[in-house]
Order: sequence, then C-alpha cells, then structure tokens
Amino acid sequence: MSSVGRKEENIHSITERKLTWFYIEKPTSKEVEFLAQRFHFHPLDLDDVLSRIQRPKIDEYEDYLFMVLHFPVFDKQNRITRPSEMDIFIGENYVVTVHCSGDLKPLAKFFQECETDKESRERYLGRSSGFLLYHILDRMVSSCFPILDKLTQNIDDVEEIILTKPVPATVREISLIRRDLISFRRVIHPQIAVIETLEREEYPFFKEEQEVYFGDVADHIRKIWDGLEDCKEVIDGLADTSNWLTSHRIQEVMRILTIFMAIIMPVEVVASIEGSNLLPQSWLHNPLLFVLSFVAQVGIVVAMILFLRRRRLWF
Repeated sequence: MSSVGRKEENIHSITERKLTWFYIEKPTSKEVEFLAQRFHFHPLDLDDVLSRIQRPKIDEYEDYLFMVLHFPVFDKQNRITRPSEMDIFIGENYVVTVHCSGDLKPLAKFFQECETDKESRERYLGRSSGFLLYHILDRMVSSCFPILDKLTQNIDDVEEIILTKPVPATVREISLIRRDLISFRRVIHPQIAVIETLEREEYPFFKEEQEVYFGDVADHIRKIWDGLEDCKEVIDGLADTSNWLTSHRIQEVMRILTIFMAIIMPVEVVASIEGSNLLPQSWLHNPLLFVLSFVAQVGIVVAMILFLRRRRLWF
C-alpha cells in the first residue's frame, strides 16, 4: 500500500507499505511541535532542529537515530561554497528529513521523484528505513562531485593564465579559489566520521547490509576529500608561483630604477656643479663652458651604459 500524504503546514509525507518519509523545509516551532507530538523525540534533538550552528553528529537512542549533516551549496554571487544543514530522524518505520535552509536541491528533487513516480516510491521506500537513508545520503554525497569538478576546473584555468595575466588579477583569482576550497573542506571533513559510524555500527531497524551500502557512501565521501586534498596541493603551488612572480617583478622594477639612478646621478652632479656658486662669475655665461658641460654629461651617460653592458647589468 502506498500513498502521498497531504501537506500539513510545512510538512510533506510519503508512505509506502509500512515506511513513511516525512520531508520538512525551513522548520519553525510549529513543525517541531508536530515532531514532538508524533514521535516524542528527545527535546535536545528538537532544539537542534531549530538551531543553525550544529556540527555534524550522530546520536543513538533506543528506537531511533538522530543525525546532523552538512552538505555544500555553491554561492555563485560570492563565489564560495557554503554549508547547508540537514537533520535526519530515522526509526524502524519512518525517516524524517529536516532541510533547514531550503537550498538542498538534490534532496528536494529526490523527494519529488518519490512523490510523483510510483515506481521510484516502491523502489526506495518499499524495503526499509535504512535502505531509504542510504539512497538519501548517496544522492546528497553524489551532488558534491559537480561542485568539486567546478573547483578543479577553476584551478586548471588559473594554472593556464598564471604566467600571462597581470599579477593583481591572478592573485585575486587564486585568493577566491583558496577561500572556496577552505570552506568546501570545512563542510566535507566532519561528515566522514558520521558516515563511517553508519558503516561500522549495527542498528537493528536498518535491516540492510550496512557495511556494503554505507561503505559505498563512505568511499564516495573519502574520494571527495582526496580530491580536495589534491586541489589544496595544486592551489598552494600556484600561490607560491604567484608570490615568486610578484617578487621577481618587484626585483625587476627595482633593478630598472637602480640602473637609471646610476646613469642620472653623475649627470646631476655635473649639472649641480655648473650651476653652483663654486665657479667664478665670469664662467657662468661662457658658451664654451656650457658645451664642455654638455659633452661631459653625454660622455658620462655613454660610459655608464658601456660599463653596465660589460658587466651584463644592462637590458
């Protein structure tokens, strides 16, 4: 027997045989009150549902599990991956998913698929709560791969332009990618322990081969973490390269300025002597002195250029 439950406030439900999936988005005190009356969950767990600062965790009770998980959502406007919280209550005959911010599209799409397609509903809800939980987590973890691929592509793009684009633009791009990478790593790393707990522990009401199913999800999330580690190594190397290029360009600028100063300073010394009061007044308006001074200045410039080229300090 299967049925699609009515919308009650912000609560949606699907029932297949003896299993019911309750789906809640952006919970308020009304939804929490419904959960308290329907399931008698621990008050601390219900408080965690309304809180937005919970770390990923799994709490075990006699007849249900409570999990807090975070999954990445990419903010296109600010170019950063942010965590989105999902709370899960799972017992023998029910799964409750509480989507705190409403931006986990893969979860909403999966629920809609089960809600509208009878075959999908029978496939995913027709066995056990543990089997449904596996598919929920598998969908959510799989949704991380496109975000990782986009991050990898951004790193590859920076790697191609790092030697051709101006330093300020490259440095800004590397900084944005590093910020996104750090945020992504903060989302993924705590989830590994939670998924591994599901893989390792035995829960009677799952009625499935936990090590096989949740081991598959654990392998996927570890693969994502390995990909993030690779990205970190590459972006750190690109940052070092960018810093070296910046330092090299600064050295080149200082070298050019030093060469010009080395050429100009002797000329300025001759010009300052010529215009000073050290020379007799009768010499100041002498055309021959001006010619000699000009020739001396040109000769100094030529001599300095030849000297620098001989020492291989010229361009």
